[in-house]
Parts: sequence; C-alpha cells; structure tokens
Amino acid sequence: MDWGSVTAEDLMDALREVDWSSPPRPVSEFFSRFTLPRSYAKWNSRLKCNLYYYRTNYFIMIIFILGLGFLRRPLAIVAAALTALTIAFLNDSFAGTFSEKVTRTVRQFSPHLAAKMRPPLTPVIRGRPSAKRAINICGRPRWVFVLIFSTASFFLWFASCGLLIVLWAFAIGLLATVLHASFRTPNLKARLNTFREEFRAVWRNYSEL
Repeated sequence: MDWGSVTAEDLMDALREVDWSSPPRPVSEFFSRFTLPRSYAKWNSRLKCNLYYYRTNYFIMIIFILGLGFLRRPLAIVAAALTALTIAFLNDSFAGTFSEKVTRTVRQFSPHLAAKMRPPLTPVIRGRPSAKRAINICGRPRWVFVLIFSTASFFLWFASCGLLIVLWAFAIGLLATVLHASFRTPNLKARLNTFREEFRAVWRNYSEL
C-alpha cells in the first residue's frame, strides 16, 4: 500500500471503521528502531503508516499522559473517561461491539428490554441492502449516545476546573504521538498488517454482494 497517496480523510475513515479491539503492539517493538525520514514524502508516508499500525498504542499513551495530569483531580478522571468513550463511539467496530455486549448483559435480566435494544433491520432489495446500514447503540442512533456522553463530560470538565490541564496533557500526548510516528521506522510486520487489513476490507465488501 502506498501511504503517500492516502489522504488525511481516507486515514480518518480507516481509523473510524477499523477494529480497535486488537491488543497494543509489544513495547519492545514500539520503541524498536528510530531513523530520520529522508524526505517529506517519506515522512508523510511513515506518519500515516505508523498512526494506523500503532493506533492502540497511541491511544493508550495519550490516556496515560492524561491520567498523570489528573492524579489530584478525581472528577477530571471521570470526565476524561467519558470523553474517551465519546470518541470511541465514533468508531463503527467499537460502537457495534459495545452495543452487543450491553444487550447481551441486559438479556440475562430482562429479555423483553433486550429485544427493544436490538438495531432496526435494514431493508434488502435483490440481495443487497437498500441503504448503508446506520450505526445504532442499544437500539438508538449513535449520535444520541455521543451527545449524552459529550454533554456529561463537558459539565464534569467545568466542575473539576481541569480543562486547562487536559488541554496541556492532550497537547503533550499528541506531540509525543506525532514525534514517535515520524521517527519510528515502519517494519515488515506493519506492511504485512496493512495488506491483511486491505484484504479483509475487500473480502467484507465482496461478501455483502
């Protein structure tokens, strides 16, 4: 895959649709080899490749840096957790997995309520869905949960007076992410993983026909 031809919009779409349940890469691999990119094109391609391949590691690193800034503000930790959950809901795979696990847990106590939490069926015409399947969480549109959790996290940020801290911590986390993605040399495993993800995407689209 030529990462130089991948736009920022394509990268964001890939990060939104990819499965985030995969475990993070080993620490020994994460801090293995660093080199200076030889040109802007090499740096651009390396940055996108590493952001996609080490996405789980970067997410954990940012959460860890945010946690260090909130040691003296427990309310801000809750706000950070809600903010992280709000961002995670924007990922299709996480939203679907979260909804399935919650519905499965509720089914053990109330099957009737769990039946109402099922996503609506998409009409099928000539073997194909008539429209792109909307992402629902517990039977409700995704934007409802995003709005609720983002509003709750905003009020918690305001109550904890930790908004300035989170801005500094988040900026440091993003800076560390960009620096690592810029200087970490992509290895063969990263390239093979990219080809595997591409094959899965093509096979998924083929199976829907």
